[in-house]
Amino acid sequence: MNKMSEHKDHRFLLILILAVITICMLLPAGCQTSDKTPDSSEVTGLEEIRERGVLKVGATGDYQPMSYLDPVTGEYIGFDAELAEDLADDLNVDIEFVATSWPALMDETLADKFDLAITGITITDARKEQALMSDGYLENGKTILCRAEDADKYTSIEAINRPEVRVMENPGGTNEKFARENLPDATLTIHDVNQEIPGLVASGEADVMITEIVEAGYYVGQDDRLAAPLIYEPFTHGELGVLMPKGSEDLLDYVNDFLEREKKSGRIDELSDEYFLKYIEYEEELAPAA
Repeated sequence: MNKMSEHKDHRFLLILILAVITICMLLPAGCQTSDKTPDSSEVTGLEEIRERGVLKVGATGDYQPMSYLDPVTGEYIGFDAELAEDLADDLNVDIEFVATSWPALMDETLADKFDLAITGITITDARKEQALMSDGYLENGKTILCRAEDADKYTSIEAINRPEVRVMENPGGTNEKFARENLPDATLTIHDVNQEIPGLVASGEADVMITEIVEAGYYVGQDDRLAAPLIYEPFTHGELGVLMPKGSEDLLDYVNDFLEREKKSGRIDELSDEYFLKYIEYEEELAPAA
């Protein structure tokens, strides 16, 4: 009995030793796997978009003439909507517009809710600190919309920055930021629906809207009750760009190359003429001679 027990103990010990040897042989391979750079089959942001076959584009849908969600058709239209479609075509993928808002734009960009946002976004240092922004593709600047009858009244910041002047802005964007920083004495009202503000100004619910040249030019062309007296003397000078999360550097390079090709081909000029330049030229014709 003692010999049988001893034999069993030897067999158990042998099995244990073999198990330990097997584990030791496997451990280095596991360590090497964790230290290796990603396999070539792992995809980057740009490759992932191509493999997915869809470019997801963040859009507020409230900014005429750049990005507007048509309530009748349910489709996004405007300068930036067409530019985004051009980009998707260039990538040879479909496009999917993803609804966002100005207050949520940065958070949803960083949360990868979409691949990039093209929706009339001004390039700022604050945005570039948090995310990636493309090269500028369209010059823009802060100006005003007011009633045509008041065009001679609101010709400077000083003339607007008065308690009796009612300024109306949408929340979360650079228009609200500009108004708060530069018009502290004016009466500021925040209205959630950006595309309703020009009509509210025209009807007398507000006196002034701080907006961009492209938006001001567009609405003046749509409603003869409105004027943009400072459209050729904007308060600021900036550019619009494409916003995307950090880590998308390969996509950023592609977008910058795409935008450069769109400029050289004349496509940016074509979209500008279609969506707002013709209205700005109309405003220039109405302006009194110096």
